[in-house]
Amino acid sequence: MTLQTPQDIDLTACEREPIHIPGSIQPHGILLAIRLSDRTIAYASANIAETFGFDPADALGRPFEQVLPALSAEFAAQLDDPPSAGSTRFVRTIQVRTAREEKFFETAISRSGDCAILELEEPPSDTVSSIDAHNSTLRRFVGQLQEASTIEFLFDLAAQDIRRMTGFDRVLIYRFDDAWNGTVIAEDRNEVLPSYLDLRFPASDIPAQARELYRRNRLRIIPDANYAPVPIQSRDPAPLDLSDSVLRSVSPVHLEYMRNMGTLASMSISILRGGKLWGLISCHNKEPKRVSLQVRNACDFLTQIFSLQLDARENTMLAENRVRLGAVQTRLLAHMAAEEHFIAGLVNHSDDLMMLAGAQGAAVLTQDHCWCLGQTPDKDQVRALFDWLSENHQEDVFATDNLSEVYPLARAYADRASGLLSISISKAHSSYVLWFRPEVVQTVKWGGNPQKPVQEEAGSLRLHPRRSFEIWKETVRNRSLSWNQSEIEAVKELRNAIVGIVLRRAEELASLSEELRRSNKELEAFSYSVSHDLRAPFRHIVGYSELLKKQEASKLSDKGKRYVDTIIEAAYTAGTLVDNLLRFSHMGRTALKPRHVDVASLVDEIRQKLGIGDRKIQWVIGDLPPVNADPVLIRLVFENLLDNAVKYTRTREKARIEIGSTRTGGETVYFVRDNGVGFDMKYIGKLFGVFQRLHRMEEFEGTGIGLANVRRIVERHEGRAWAEGELDKGATFSIALPDHQEGAA
Repeated sequence: MTLQTPQDIDLTACEREPIHIPGSIQPHGILLAIRLSDRTIAYASANIAETFGFDPADALGRPFEQVLPALSAEFAAQLDDPPSAGSTRFVRTIQVRTAREEKFFETAISRSGDCAILELEEPPSDTVSSIDAHNSTLRRFVGQLQEASTIEFLFDLAAQDIRRMTGFDRVLIYRFDDAWNGTVIAEDRNEVLPSYLDLRFPASDIPAQARELYRRNRLRIIPDANYAPVPIQSRDPAPLDLSDSVLRSVSPVHLEYMRNMGTLASMSISILRGGKLWGLISCHNKEPKRVSLQVRNACDFLTQIFSLQLDARENTMLAENRVRLGAVQTRLLAHMAAEEHFIAGLVNHSDDLMMLAGAQGAAVLTQDHCWCLGQTPDKDQVRALFDWLSENHQEDVFATDNLSEVYPLARAYADRASGLLSISISKAHSSYVLWFRPEVVQTVKWGGNPQKPVQEEAGSLRLHPRRSFEIWKETVRNRSLSWNQSEIEAVKELRNAIVGIVLRRAEELASLSEELRRSNKELEAFSYSVSHDLRAPFRHIVGYSELLKKQEASKLSDKGKRYVDTIIEAAYTAGTLVDNLLRFSHMGRTALKPRHVDVASLVDEIRQKLGIGDRKIQWVIGDLPPVNADPVLIRLVFENLLDNAVKYTRTREKARIEIGSTRTGGETVYFVRDNGVGFDMKYIGKLFGVFQRLHRMEEFEGTGIGLANVRRIVERHEGRAWAEGELDKGATFSIALPDHQEGAA
C-alpha cells in the first residue's frame, strides 16, 4: 500500500460532500415522502416501525391513505397545495394514534422534486404546547429593537432573547466577511461554555454547499452530536434531496467538529439580507438538548424581525452618510465650476477631495501631469500605479483594501497606500483620480489554528476538523480600512459629474471650433480676394507715377518730384503689404507637402542671399538636424527669422547672430539669437500678431506680417513658436517641431 502524503490530500473535499442527500435523518423524528402524482409512499425513515408498528419496506409504493389513514387525513389539504421547492412550512401540532398510544407531534412539510416530505417530531417533555408562552419575549424584543441606540445593541439583544427562548448555554451572532470567514460579533452565555466573542473562523468551517443550505433552509438543529443516523428506505434508486428538511442528517465531519468544540447540541438560524446569507445565530449546549419546532419557529420569526431592523438601521446610516458626502460633493462641483479647468477645482481643494472618500491622500493624474495631495506615494510610484491601472483596471470605479495583493509593488509604500479607491474620468486620455488609505495593522484572533489537520487513519490520510479552539493570533498587514458603500457611491457620482462637465465642454468646444473654422474660412477668402484685387491698383499707381516722373520731369518742381517719390514709395510699401497679406491668407488654404529638408544647408543658402552689404556680422552656427516639413513654408520661416536678426542688429557695431537647436520632450527646438535692439516682454502678446510692430517704421522697415507667418507655418506643422527678449539686449526666437514630423509622408 502506498501511503498518501499531505500534498496528496484534496483540501477541497469538504466542499464537494453531498450533504443535501445524506440518505438518513436524525433520530428525534420520523420522515415520510409522499409522491404527489399518485399519493403513494416513496420514502420512509426506518424508525417509522417503532412509532407506527409496521415495517417501512411494506409501506413503500402503497397509497398513503391506506397505510396511515388518520395521518393522511391530517395532511390532505397540504398535499393538495404543497409548498414550493426551497421552502419548509410548519403546519401545526397534531394528535395521532401510534402503535401503542395517542401522541402529539409537531409537523413540517417541504417539497423535494415530485415528493412532499412530511416530518414529525414528538415535542420535548418540557415544551409548552403554545407559542403564546413566547409572545411576551417577542413583544419585548420588538419594543427594545425600536429603542436601540446602536447596531451593536441590536446584536446583543438578539443573542440574549434567543438564549432566553431556547435555554442554550451559549448563543453567538456570527457575521460573514467577503471571503466567507466568520467573526463572532455578539454573544450571550452562561459559564458552562467558554466565550468566543471577537473570534474569527475560516471559510472552510462552513463550505460553500453548506452555506447554500443555510441560505435556503433557515433553521437547523442537532440535539445530540453522538446520534446514530436513521436510514431512509425506498425502492427508488435516486437519493432523496433533503435540502429543505428539518430532520436532515449532517456530515460526520461536522459532528466531529461539534464534539471537538465541546458542544453536544447546536441550533443555527440564518440571517438573510436581501436574499443573501449575511450571518448566523449559532446556539450551543454542552449536553444534548432538544428544542421544540414551535420554539425554533419563534426564534426564526425573531431573527427575521432582527434582520429587518438591521437593514433599516444600516440604510439610515447609509442615507446619513450620503447626505454628508453629498454636501462635500456639492462643494467640489462648485469649486470645479469656478475654475477655468475643472481639475484645478479638485487640486486646489484637496481637503474636500479627500473628505469625499474618507482618505488620507489623493492624486489626480492625466497623461501629462500628476498632482499628489496629502499622504501619498511619491510621484514616480503614483505614475507607475497609474500605468498599471490604465492597463489592467479601466473600469469606472476600482476599490481595494489590500492593494499589494493585486499590485505587489505597493508593499513599498503600504504605510501610505494599502487601500486604493480610483475613478477613471477619461478613457480616451487615461485620466484618473486616486484616493489612498494607509495600512492598519490588525491582530486577528482565530478560534484555533484555521488550518485543518491531516491525520493517518486506517492506512490513509484524511482531513479532520480542528481539535483545539484556543485563541490563535495572526497579525494582518498591508491592509487598510475598507471603503464603505456610501464612499464608493460618492466617488462614482463625482465621476459622473466630471464626465458630464467634460462632455458638455467638449460639445461647447466642438461648436466653437466649427464656428471658428467657418469664420476663418470666410476671413481667408475675404483676405485673399481683397489682397488679390488690390495688387493691380497699386501697380498702376507705381507705373503711372514712374511715367509722370520721367515724361513730365521738366514741368515738375523739386517739391513736385518729392511728392511723386513719396507716392511711389508708399505704393511700393502698400504693394508689399498686400503681397504679404496674400501670402498669409494663401498659407491657410494650401495643403502641406512635407519632405526631407536639410536645415543646415537651407540656413546657409538663406544666409548667403541676405543683403548685408559691408556689415560685419559674427555668425555662430550650431547643429541643425534635418526635418520633414513643407520645404517652401519652412524656408519662409527661416528667411523671416534670419532677416529679422540681421535687421534688428543694424545698430550694433559688432553684430552677433547665433543659430542652433536642442532636443527635448519629443521635439526639436531651433532658435535664432541676436544681440540687437530686443523688445519689452510685456508686449510679447502682440509680437506674433498680424500687422503688429514693436518698433516705428522710421527705425526699422517691415509690414508686421513676417512673424505671424512664422507662427502660422509652425502651428500647421503641429509645432510651437515663441520669443524671449530684453530691451537693448537682444532677442531669441524659437520654433519647436515635434519628432513625429520626421518620416511624415
